Amino acid sequence: MIRHTSPFGELLQLRRAMERMFDDPFARTMSASRSTARRMPLDVYETPEAIVIEAALPGIRPEEVEVSVLGDTLTLSAGSESESRSDENGGYRWREVQRGKVTRSVTLPQGVVADGASATFENGLLRLSVPKAQPAEAVRIPVTVPVAGEAARIDASSAPDGAAQVEQATGQEA
Repeated sequence: MIRHTSPFGELLQLRRAMERMFDDPFARTMSASRSTARRMPLDVYETPEAIVIEAALPGIRPEEVEVSVLGDTLTLSAGSESESRSDENGGYRWREVQRGKVTRSVTLPQGVVADGASATFENGLLRLSVPKAQPAEAVRIPVTVPVAGEAARIDASSAPDGAAQVEQATGQEA
């Protein structure tokens, strides 16, 4: 008797084996510990006055934090390259704490004033506040017209019934 196996049945068995592997806490922890990329988690939110960026930096000292802005890119750097723990008692049985330097960049939206930014660092949380630019106000520019060889300024806003008053450059009304 010839037995034909279904390729879908073999895929189903493989799927079940992978689900068991990922459900095993030891296998899940081992794969997570192999990742050497250190992350800097961020929260970015907006208030009526500013864009606020919060970065979680547990175990980092304030003097190890650097914040810079170049163009519209805000860069956060924290930690030190030389930070490492010696293996005092033989060897690690479990190692998940990541050490060293971490950097993260964020593109700032238009309409913020990077020069007015402020930063605080408390209990491992860096909080940056980048103020929004104030909306531009209209500026009134007087128009000058030469009158009889002398410069004169037209001031339509103070004239009655929209008629323009012309002042000579000497400040006398014509």
